[in-house]
Amino acid sequence: MKAKSGLTRFHNCNILRGGKIIKEDLWIRDGKIINPEQVFYVEQAEADTTIDCDNLLITPGFIDIQINGGWGIDFSFDSDDVEKGVYKVAKELLAHGVTSFCPTMVTSDKKKYASILPRIKKTPGGKHGATILGVHLEGPFISLAKKGAHSDDYIINPDKGLESLCEVYGSLDDVIIVTLAPELPGALDAIKGLTSLGIKVALGHSTANLADGEKAVKCGANLITHLFNAMLPFHHRDPGLVGLLATTTEKQVFYGIISDGIHTHPAALRIACRTNCDGLILVSDAVAAQGLPDGTYSIGPMSVSVENGRAYVVGTKTLCGSTTALDECIIKFKEATDCSLEYALETASLHPAKALGIEHVKGNLNYGCDADFVIMDPKTLKVLSTWIAGECVYAATK
Repeated sequence: MKAKSGLTRFHNCNILRGGKIIKEDLWIRDGKIINPEQVFYVEQAEADTTIDCDNLLITPGFIDIQINGGWGIDFSFDSDDVEKGVYKVAKELLAHGVTSFCPTMVTSDKKKYASILPRIKKTPGGKHGATILGVHLEGPFISLAKKGAHSDDYIINPDKGLESLCEVYGSLDDVIIVTLAPELPGALDAIKGLTSLGIKVALGHSTANLADGEKAVKCGANLITHLFNAMLPFHHRDPGLVGLLATTTEKQVFYGIISDGIHTHPAALRIACRTNCDGLILVSDAVAAQGLPDGTYSIGPMSVSVENGRAYVVGTKTLCGSTTALDECIIKFKEATDCSLEYALETASLHPAKALGIEHVKGNLNYGCDADFVIMDPKTLKVLSTWIAGECVYAATK
């Protein structure tokens, strides 16, 4: 009897690799993507299982680096059973092709950070839900003038740099991104400190001018949080943080952008895409109302009213996150920009992986990477199944 090879072969499929959709089989073993030449010429092995994909599209799993919650769960508010809430969202995300995400906490008081943050752990994905890459902390070290939906009761300056952040947040062990305003006192020292810990720094909720932004990038920041929203508008004499899209700094600046048909005009999406195509990252910025009907929800200490799918701070017309899942953002983005399908898919997979420095394991289908991928209808982009580490973790009902 022939020994099992542990190989799974996805046959008759179109896969996104290296910026192109190509007709090629995908080989998986031990949760990784395998080079078939090794299988054919060295091992001379055959697949234990062959799956006929019927000409469907296989794309890298999507990575959402800014998501505040969904399905009734708010990561910044629900402190009674944090783990249960996070896992509920992680499970629901699978149906949208999201294989990894960064649960995002907005500006909160110290007690909330103490009760919630230690309970959101970096966790591998599986049938229980998408991989938790680490927490994205958005605030409270932001500008009062550009607070958006953040409570001004808790907004403060990072006067003592990294020490100020640790006093508020506590342990940073499971943090992957911090959004702050670079013009604040102590912000540049905080950026240097966070970067030394391997934590990515995003610039946002800010009145920073371009010079402030460029100083922050030189100190280690490499991201902008929800471009165009909660920052100074573009001006030809000083383009502000938006100007970082055309900066002359040496390293790539990445930027999250919300393509829900509400936050960002299609023309603004096209401008961003054409100015700095390599840095564009689609984010959902979804709130607790994601996946649920209109009603009243929360984002941190703020109440949210959802009307016709638009989330506002109660009693105002201030937008506070979206109700749109990442797979739908991809579709809306492609329609708005008329970009290639390959590019649209990479803005939610390869680009966020590069921004986080994990592209060697996530965000693409290169040999040796984690076998996190989505099987989609190539015409409608409907998610048909989601796979993490080579295991089917979600399959759409027919």
